[in-house]
Amino acid sequence: MKNREVLSQVYLFRELSPGEMDILISISREKRVKKNEVIFKEGDIGDAFYLIVSGSVRISTTVPGVGEEALTILREGEYFGEMALIDDAPRSASAIANDDTILLSIAKDDFRKLLAQDTQIAYKLLWVFTRTLSVRLRKTDEQLKNIFSIAKTF
Repeated sequence: MKNREVLSQVYLFRELSPGEMDILISISREKRVKKNEVIFKEGDIGDAFYLIVSGSVRISTTVPGVGEEALTILREGEYFGEMALIDDAPRSASAIANDDTILLSIAKDDFRKLLAQDTQIAYKLLWVFTRTLSVRLRKTDEQLKNIFSIAKTF
């Protein structure tokens, strides 16, 4: 099963046992999106997390007076939208299919039920989420430093 192969290579899930992986697969749904199709928009209520099985996804934000600004391109095995599983804040960026793409999605409600029912999976996943968010925050900090250093030269 391609989905199992992809999931087993994902950093987020690499600590899971085969049985735990089966549980995760049982609550995931496949979603196919065409190139340039919007998966979710900045400001939407987050209701799911996504993993890229094939294709790529552009994460972008709208800059007033400029338009869409791509923040990153994510590829097979990478994931996005995980902040929606943790908080109830609106989406901080938009996700747009950069190619015809196959995704696995896990709904927030299903994910929260899983965490409540299986503390071992909860511990493993939440610890990796914490590390992922920390890495992304550090990257954002570096980008801000670069922007401020450039702005000072004007």
